[in-house]
Amino acid sequence: MKKIIAMLLALTMVLSMGALAFAAEGEAEAPEVPDYLLDLELPEFTTIEEGKLIMSTNAAFPPYEMVADGEGFAGTGFEGIDVEIAWYLAQATGLELVIDDMEFTSALIAVQDNKSDMMLAGLTYNEERDEVMDFSTPYANGVQVVIVPEDSEIATVDDLANAEMIGTQSGTTGYIYCSDTPENGGFGEDHVTAYDNGATAVQALLNGQIDAVVIDNGPAKEYVAANPGLKILDTEFTNEDYCLAVDQDNTALLDALNTVLETMIENGLVEEIVSHYVSADEAE
Repeated sequence: MKKIIAMLLALTMVLSMGALAFAAEGEAEAPEVPDYLLDLELPEFTTIEEGKLIMSTNAAFPPYEMVADGEGFAGTGFEGIDVEIAWYLAQATGLELVIDDMEFTSALIAVQDNKSDMMLAGLTYNEERDEVMDFSTPYANGVQVVIVPEDSEIATVDDLANAEMIGTQSGTTGYIYCSDTPENGGFGEDHVTAYDNGATAVQALLNGQIDAVVIDNGPAKEYVAANPGLKILDTEFTNEDYCLAVDQDNTALLDALNTVLETMIENGLVEEIVSHYVSADEAE
């Protein structure tokens, strides 16, 4: 899988709460759906609302999901890698895509409470989440990195042990890893602050409230590009797989989505989607 490195976007993003549905008419023009997706034989499955595929996300994670300045991709009001993947999943399954934007932790809970059918939000697999959710085939590789001020004494990931306070996004694996005990490789809950989104964590770093931010590489690149005086450490914090997730034991839906997703990967469509947001010389 390719490592995703982001475009340049401003730090401040308008966050939209609530659901926006794709409509075939009166919205931004939708791309053509390949026949190989429309002709797939899929297992029978049900969704929360008949005829709809509801996706919970946190649209503050460029280039994977962002609130659009306008109609967005195919009229969804959003744009990003996950948004496009979800739209094709809906088209291939004959459903209307509904995107429900909320805090990251709430998006996790929405799937478990059957308020959404799936979650796409730069979501990484880990064993703790796997106990309450079922994960798809990985479709991208996510690298977590560390953002610090340019004059910081934190020069490597190991130096985080000396930080008074580390910022992360609430509910993410970055928070899970950092807040774990030192015996388990973390830094302890007393040395970690969880924020609603990455932008807020970076703002706290700029304000001198925290010493570092642990976050995925994609948004990290964008936040640093938009804010002179910040840098990303050369060493990775961790390396993970991005997946979509459904409620635990929702086997029929997961099988259908995996069939579509794996077909998209095999035919190069996922790579094509990534290229819309990431230039070839920025991906590894």
